Amino acid sequence: MENNPVIEVKNVYKSFKRVQAVKGVDFKIFKGQSVALLGPNGAGKTTLVEMIEGIQKPDSGDIWVMGKKWKGNEDELHRMIGLSLQETYFVERLTVYETLKLFASFYELGHHRVCEIIDIIDLPEKQKSYVMNLSGGQRQRLALGISLLNSPRILLLDESTTGLDPNARRDIWSILLQLKKQSGTSLILTTHYMEEAEQLCDYIIIIDKGRILKQGTTEDLLDNHNEKKIVEFTIENGRQNINSIFTGSPFHVNWNASYDKGIISFSDIETQLPDFLDFLTQKDIKLKNLEYRRKTLDDLFTSMTGRRLHG
Repeated sequence: MENNPVIEVKNVYKSFKRVQAVKGVDFKIFKGQSVALLGPNGAGKTTLVEMIEGIQKPDSGDIWVMGKKWKGNEDELHRMIGLSLQETYFVERLTVYETLKLFASFYELGHHRVCEIIDIIDLPEKQKSYVMNLSGGQRQRLALGISLLNSPRILLLDESTTGLDPNARRDIWSILLQLKKQSGTSLILTTHYMEEAEQLCDYIIIIDKGRILKQGTTEDLLDNHNEKKIVEFTIENGRQNINSIFTGSPFHVNWNASYDKGIISFSDIETQLPDFLDFLTQKDIKLKNLEYRRKTLDDLFTSMTGRRLHG
């Protein structure tokens, strides 16, 4: 990656009436880097992306794209950016080919580039189909294709797989992973899907209530967290008052009442797990199930906010 960032966001604030959507955000993105803005709905991700793409203006702070600010450089910067939103409105009675041809004309691109994009988004069998007859996943692939027409140096994807079924979501992932291998395009992806962030991105920015909680590679975020081992367990008579049982004990349990499931973190599982099991025996609590798994970004978010990413 080059030393100069393709995007730099410095101490940016943005409010709408009485709602402060973005609160003092700082980060840099470099050439070829894939970055996830990961957080729940309402975290401020879309507002942040809209400021990066020039739709919104910060109340204070600065944003540079390719070393330039938006004012006075709009035409140049728009040609460097590709944008795909959660929902894109199309002319329903245009075909896939006609839709791409229309948008390609804005960049003075012709038939050859349209055909390249149809292959990239894997819609050759649908190029003569009306948009109105496409599935949700196919519409999102078309929206992604439009964002790629101008061979952007920066690609912004705002919740572009939300609402898609798992197969359609993975179709989008496959296209983006292939793009990542073949180009030096920098990607910013907003999502509340932990798995999506891990699959597609080299760098994760966890955001909540307008603030960045943590940022780094997935490995760094999880390894830098003190408690690394996760145990999930269920117990017989799971609806008893778990919180009162563990109050005053050395064990901090996050109890998911919806699933009657407890989650506990251990920094030294070899010694702490036996102590935990002894504690349950002393309290006459019978385990129904217990399993160990690796710590996830969702666990990290929960440890910082007390809420799950999808909560």
